[in-house]
Amino acid sequence: MAVLHRPVPAHRPRFHPPLPRAAPRTRPARPAPPRATLARELALPLGAVGAALLVTALTLTGLGVRAAVAPAVFVLLTAAVAALARPRVVPGVALVSWLFYDGFVLNGRAELAFGAQDRTALLVLCCAAAAGACGAAALRAVRRRAAG
Repeated sequence: MAVLHRPVPAHRPRFHPPLPRAAPRTRPARPAPPRATLARELALPLGAVGAALLVTALTLTGLGVRAAVAPAVFVLLTAAVAALARPRVVPGVALVSWLFYDGFVLNGRAELAFGAQDRTALLVLCCAAAAGACGAAALRAVRRRAAG
């Protein structure tokens, strides 16, 4: 008898066809998660950079704690960044904003304190962050309802 092919080496495993599997279970379709935008992902670092730039501008212009401009601008910055941020990050946005405001505007030379004025500033910035986040959530809900 003639051999028409080369013999298979002994160390090579033989091919076994896969066993038939059961059909996969089907699950109800989940709605697609909302798109993650770059602004939502980077809201906390962008807020910190914005607060640092704001402190620098307030320092260069000479506006301090006596001027009503500094707290108002920090409240607006906190609300805007919180509106862009994910809900889990909103307390961090308020804390970072308060750290810059307390350390550089209220107390000067990057010293943190927790006196009555500092606690009031923290409360005001937390309320601004919550208002910005709630406003953004309400706007997203209205857009979803209008689209769906």
